[in-house]
Amino acid sequence: MSKKDKSSFSNGNGQQLSWGAPGTAGATIAAGLVFENVSHDYDGVSSVKEMNLAIAPGEILCLLGHSGCGKTTLMRIAAGVERQNRGKVLINGRVVADEEVFLPPEKRGVGLMFQDYALFPHMSILSNVMFGLTNLPKKEAQTAAMGALGRVGLTDYADDYPHALSGGEQQRVALARALVPRPGILLMDEPFSGLDKRLRDSVRDETLAVIRETRATCIIVTHDPEEAMRMGDKIALMRRGRLVQHGTAADLYKCPADLFAARFFSELNQLEGQVTSAGVETPVGVLAASGLTAGETVDVCVRPQGVLVNEAGLCGVRGRVRDKRFVGEVDLLTIVIEGTDQSLQARVRAGSPWETGMDVAVTTDPKDVLVFPRHQSQI
Repeated sequence: MSKKDKSSFSNGNGQQLSWGAPGTAGATIAAGLVFENVSHDYDGVSSVKEMNLAIAPGEILCLLGHSGCGKTTLMRIAAGVERQNRGKVLINGRVVADEEVFLPPEKRGVGLMFQDYALFPHMSILSNVMFGLTNLPKKEAQTAAMGALGRVGLTDYADDYPHALSGGEQQRVALARALVPRPGILLMDEPFSGLDKRLRDSVRDETLAVIRETRATCIIVTHDPEEAMRMGDKIALMRRGRLVQHGTAADLYKCPADLFAARFFSELNQLEGQVTSAGVETPVGVLAASGLTAGETVDVCVRPQGVLVNEAGLCGVRGRVRDKRFVGEVDLLTIVIEGTDQSLQARVRAGSPWETGMDVAVTTDPKDVLVFPRHQSQI
């Protein structure tokens, strides 16, 4: 197979990308990273507010949030590309940025991988990867760069230029360049957003495997909750410059801090509820809840997969199927609840017997029910 044919093979035509042999990425000494009361603003407009966050050595953290929430700014502060207005940044317990100290990026042991890959178009692939190895003799730098290209499966492209490579291959070059100096911390700004969906999963999985091999501490900026759950040991969810919640994917999904966090990880049916001594009264019945005060108005959220549909006349509130849509592995039902204008979205197994116009009985699965005080829901 010629080099040209090989490039075509890995351009995302349903084929598995060819990466280098596992276990060949050089290991590094992971560094811990801590933000203490970090705040930053651009011309008086806050971008990061009182951020307190610790990333353990070797941990992969996904910074998650909508565009403009401060994710990239926080990453740039960690790298030393931006200087915070207040607070401290520490690497391995050493202050690298505060009111008096500011260590430049090249002295922090940090690797950067940008969203657009930032490859130099006039330089060969090998020269791009060697770019940060200025402290090594040329021959050693070439050897290290070729090793990094080998791990990402691009040794044969060392003499080519970035324009000759596909998006997935350029992403791998950028990864090799970021990792070849063996940084203690690797920072990645939405590294997969420019890839075709057919490529994204395989490139993401292989990238994660390489990062695990190097053992570097890693921060990945993303706006995709599924990506954050798949890649991160921990997730830090941000909103308007503030940290909303920090924990494992299971923590944030099962026990979201507020309605904003809950909505970020799943679709929700939102209902108004009234707390009584028996529980929370809602259009779909009385639901269990703890730690709430009788008489309090709350927002009750039910995930679509937690809406359980049964034959009419069985246990549950009465409803009618207003619409049914086939969406692959599931059927998406819209059910109108008797006695209210409220409708529910339900996800049921594809090929379900429910059809438009049928009367049904509706109950809920407690594990997919979330209750939030009304003051937490004003977002």
